[in-house]
Amino acid sequence: MSVHRLVQAVTADQMPAELAQAWRHAAAALVEAAIPADTTLPETWPVCAQLLPHAQAALADDSAGMARIANYLGRSGSYAPARDLQQKVVEARERVLGPEHSQTLDARGNLAAWTGLAGDAAAARDLLAALLPVCERVSGPEHPYTLIVRGSLAHWTGVAGDPVAARDQYAALLPVHERVLGREHPETLIARANFALWAGEAGDPAAARDQYAALLPVLERVSGREHPETLIARANLAYWTGPAGDAAAARDLFAALLPVCERVLGPEHPNTLNTRGELARWTGEAGDWAGARDQLAALLPVLIAGADLARWTGEAGDPAAARDQYAALLPVLEWVLGADHPYTLNDRANLAWWTGQAGDSDTA
Repeated sequence: MSVHRLVQAVTADQMPAELAQAWRHAAAALVEAAIPADTTLPETWPVCAQLLPHAQAALADDSAGMARIANYLGRSGSYAPARDLQQKVVEARERVLGPEHSQTLDARGNLAAWTGLAGDAAAARDLLAALLPVCERVSGPEHPYTLIVRGSLAHWTGVAGDPVAARDQYAALLPVHERVLGREHPETLIARANFALWAGEAGDPAAARDQYAALLPVLERVSGREHPETLIARANLAYWTGPAGDAAAARDLFAALLPVCERVLGPEHPNTLNTRGELARWTGEAGDWAGARDQLAALLPVLIAGADLARWTGEAGDPAAARDQYAALLPVLEWVLGADHPYTLNDRANLAWWTGQAGDSDTA
């Protein structure tokens, strides 16, 4: 149902305070009930996109619905907006529920994840390092959520520059996961995937490839062939197949994965863009330099379009959104084109400009 904004304002202004409050509660209940329970799944994202402005207008920051909306933003690739909204969830839950409530601790863990994915791995690691002893004290060292936090800390330790420590932390954590949660629990499977990843990053690509090859059929059976975690595992299997010595097989695995990512995640999702870049890379490594050139040439307009979208978002009066869009685009450009490519350098300059325009002159 749609009502003109002026009619809304006049109607609300004429309501007695008690009636207006009742309607606000009713609106919040309806919006929250309409948000899908699991916003990790790509098929829920169109509904979430429609509900986003309504949730921001109607829901309390500490609500479960707002947390699900933040999860939708992050899962769909909008990492910086997810981080910013999750920060509000954390602050509201600390105020309403208390700093050691289980829902507050869960929100802090999600804030760390979106902080890392938005580009600050060291901050994500530090947030989790502060969270872990609280979880161990409040819930116990082998509580399922404590194990999740340990795994996340290991992951962002690796991303922040210490892959050997990440691998060793996962090696110690994985048997606990299997004993406490079971060998096929989703969090156990995530721990297995991360152990494989950091084994590769620590210098053993063949071990990473073999571990992902063993994990993938389990993920497909437990979570489904098109679940986001399954797609990430497929991408990692393809990625480590190349450094393990088979460039042609890596190329073929990425070629099979790309249309699935485009259909499930969307053509401009960061994971889809990464898959397209990896396909170009391994096409070249397999000896087809012209094919790699053509694939990168096809990818470049998508990246340029993303930069143009960010620019015009800022020019249209939303410098904070422009800043976040440039921030999300930068790691993709660095990975696909290189840190010194003119387009990458231009994106970095624009990120600094719109950061300043958004009011953060020190960071700019």
